[in-house]
Amino acid sequence: MAVSELWHGPIQQVHVDLGAAFAPFGGWEMPVSYAGTVAEHNAVRGRVGIFDVSHLGKALVAGPGAAAFVNRVLTADLDRIGPGTAQYTLCCNDSGGVIDDLIAYRVAGDEVFLVPNAANNQAVVAALTAQAPSGVTVTDQHRDFAVFAVQGPESARVLAAAGFPAELPYLGFVDTVWQGRPVRVCRTGYTGEHGYELLPRWSDAEPVFAALLDAVRAAGGEPAGLGARDTLRTEMGYPLHGHELAPDISPLQARCGWAVGWAKPQFWGRDALLAEKAAGPARTLIGLRAVDRGVLRSAQAVLVDGAPIGQTTSGTFSPSLQVGIALALVDPDAAPEFGAEAEVQARGRRLRCVVVKPPFVQVKTRQ
Repeated sequence: MAVSELWHGPIQQVHVDLGAAFAPFGGWEMPVSYAGTVAEHNAVRGRVGIFDVSHLGKALVAGPGAAAFVNRVLTADLDRIGPGTAQYTLCCNDSGGVIDDLIAYRVAGDEVFLVPNAANNQAVVAALTAQAPSGVTVTDQHRDFAVFAVQGPESARVLAAAGFPAELPYLGFVDTVWQGRPVRVCRTGYTGEHGYELLPRWSDAEPVFAALLDAVRAAGGEPAGLGARDTLRTEMGYPLHGHELAPDISPLQARCGWAVGWAKPQFWGRDALLAEKAAGPARTLIGLRAVDRGVLRSAQAVLVDGAPIGQTTSGTFSPSLQVGIALALVDPDAAPEFGAEAEVQARGRRLRCVVVKPPFVQVKTRQ
């Protein structure tokens, strides 16, 4: 896709003025970094950072029985949460592969707000629209709302300083009015830190971002881009669709079986996933922490005793650990035990790695 064909978020000029470097992602031109990925990563882990992730999809499922319909479609059991609570869930195909992973916000019995990935928003909306019962509508709201993620140990302080509610339980959300502007505030994120995602109207994005950025800087934080978002999520072992999840990669293979309501009588891909669960997945996700110096990237062969057992799906340098780390899908019958060694074929040489169970660093989302 040509740069001229990429979508822009609601505060593109703000990022230009902040000196952001840009790159295409999911059909959008995204800020990759400002002060540098490592500095932004460390700011989020140590203090706080703010991300503009307005490229994320948004869709509203509404009408009598909307929540029941969503629960018959997506993997997680929506009946386990009440209004004002969000849930990580998956939209699967008939073979058990993942069309997308997304967050479902239960607003009411007749209203569920979905946040898919940017590149998959249209696919999710189309799939749900095709199956929606009479009276239930599925509305694409991709560019109706901005999304700003405030993440890090100082994030609650930042929200309070900017005038937003911060006393929320993990995965809780509240609709508030800030300076006359409606904003949804959610205790969610993609970094493994205590954090929030705020959804103002697209037209209200600039003043909301400005207030949050001022509070972030006052707390010693930084604006952060897509580069830090990727290093942070990789350290947590969080899947990225197209890498650890895909139409040919199931939740079980990606160690996301916890996001499946196995007792539910109906959801897309249920029969295939139950069969895979009984037989055991053909691949399993592991973490790799480099012992040798070198760069781990995606699509590199993973070897045990010189024989390939799978390949990496994501790889990066971990600013927190100061070593290379990777996620990989491998043959479960050949996978070494956690703590044992494997090798990764990286740029013509083999790098020794320790096999670990993600996350690579401590999860702090509930703190």
